[in-house]
Amino acid sequence: MFRYFPGFTRGQSKAGSGSCYGSRFLIATVLAALACILGCLPAHRAAAAPATAPTAVAGTWAVVLGGKTGLHVVLTITKLSSGEYAAEIDSVDQGSILQADSVTVQDHAVGFEVKSLGGVYQGKLNASGTEIDGTWKQARAAAQPLAFKRSKAGRVAAAASAATEPGPEKKPLSVPLDVLVPIAPTAFSADGKIHLVYEFHVTNMSPWNCVLAGLEVASGDASPRVLASYSQANLETMIQPLGVKVPVRSKMGPGTSVVIYVWVTLEGVSRLEDVPATLRHRLTVKLGDYPQKLTVDLRPMSVVTHPVVIGPPLSGDRWVAVNGPSNTSGHRRALISTEGRATIAQRFAIDWVRVDASGETHHGDPLDNKNYYAYGVEALAVADGVVTEVLDGVPTNVPGIDSRAVPITLENVGGNHVVLDIGNGHYAFYAHLQPGSLRVKLGDKVRRGQVVGLVGNTGNSTEPHLHFHISNATAPLGAEGLPYALTSFELQGHAGEAKLVTDAQPRMQTLSLPTENEMIKFVATP
Repeated sequence: MFRYFPGFTRGQSKAGSGSCYGSRFLIATVLAALACILGCLPAHRAAAAPATAPTAVAGTWAVVLGGKTGLHVVLTITKLSSGEYAAEIDSVDQGSILQADSVTVQDHAVGFEVKSLGGVYQGKLNASGTEIDGTWKQARAAAQPLAFKRSKAGRVAAAASAATEPGPEKKPLSVPLDVLVPIAPTAFSADGKIHLVYEFHVTNMSPWNCVLAGLEVASGDASPRVLASYSQANLETMIQPLGVKVPVRSKMGPGTSVVIYVWVTLEGVSRLEDVPATLRHRLTVKLGDYPQKLTVDLRPMSVVTHPVVIGPPLSGDRWVAVNGPSNTSGHRRALISTEGRATIAQRFAIDWVRVDASGETHHGDPLDNKNYYAYGVEALAVADGVVTEVLDGVPTNVPGIDSRAVPITLENVGGNHVVLDIGNGHYAFYAHLQPGSLRVKLGDKVRRGQVVGLVGNTGNSTEPHLHFHISNATAPLGAEGLPYALTSFELQGHAGEAKLVTDAQPRMQTLSLPTENEMIKFVATP
């Protein structure tokens, strides 16, 4: 199940099964796919003077990186009903899909960002409309030429998207959507700001196509204020269709369902006491060819303002929060069905890897677990509690993308692991521990700071690390993930954009949750 390095499920895999991988702290399948652009590009060709209409940019474009036998990357550009554009990048050979940000099309110029990689593409459509020729620029790297050629499938998709669709003949009595929120948001502090994280499960109950054209989030008090507003293009990066792959994620066919992943940062709010007690949401939709957009005001949603406060799960410095909390990390979107119900136990999960000054997770032979800085470090109880689940005896993996010591099942996907009931409906999960290293057994009472086991490389893991999360049930995956606050930690830097950046002046953080790729020093507190 653990699709992203070195964590659980990536959530956007074509195959749906996982293989945790990576030999460095910031390597993931998608990053490897696009980072390859920097070193294995086709020859650059000068762009011809454009003469086609900008709308011709919509469709599917392909490039093979590194020659005929290289990596196949497909770029799909879609013109939305709002007039905005959306795009996704598909690393076909690796089964990885990445949504592009801020897609622009103007006077035959095409541009988009990939914020998670710190990359920007700028190109131009040629005169015949068959090629987008441009450059890819990634942070701290020279711009590289990159040309996408239109595929036959792209022409078919563009024609299909332009077709007229039926809709209601008159305005419906109500908007035919079923919208569910699986778990109310709990406000938490991270990056010095207050955040709210939750999802909408949306089902189109109508016989027509339904376009999700906008979402507005507002406070639910007597004087409501808008907290966030999302256009259709924004929603394209926030939506995951269920069970199908579609060119426009915000466009729902009859009877289909999607998940909208929402992450609201409350600007100007610095205290949990000032978070609105309730939220209101307004969805804007378009039904088939019905000429007017329709809006639906969803039921008010309560907000929880007291995240659980915990101690450190590890000790020492230079720990990087790989796949940590963000709205696009693999953990965030790991919607997994167990016992007939889909949940996101890993909503706020972190894969803790330890690095040296150059950002490497190991020294010497990368196939030797003992050479990894995280290996053998003591995993600590984050609070007083009771052991509700243990698994031991899963053998250690050899580090590597596909090297697993045993076939992966739902029971051993976390390797040797421990679950602690720390009270008030909160459960702490520690995964991938060394076999024979568990210091606790089922039913044991533990004290905060007590050793529960040693960091290892077991289950669906590619190298030594500790997967840690808190959820609302003892089941490792059949639960809903909850945010939390570490009593204190020292922020030492960030990993990402192809290198580790160490802050000149580390900053102490209190009652805060580390976010994706932050590097921290754990601080022991009473």
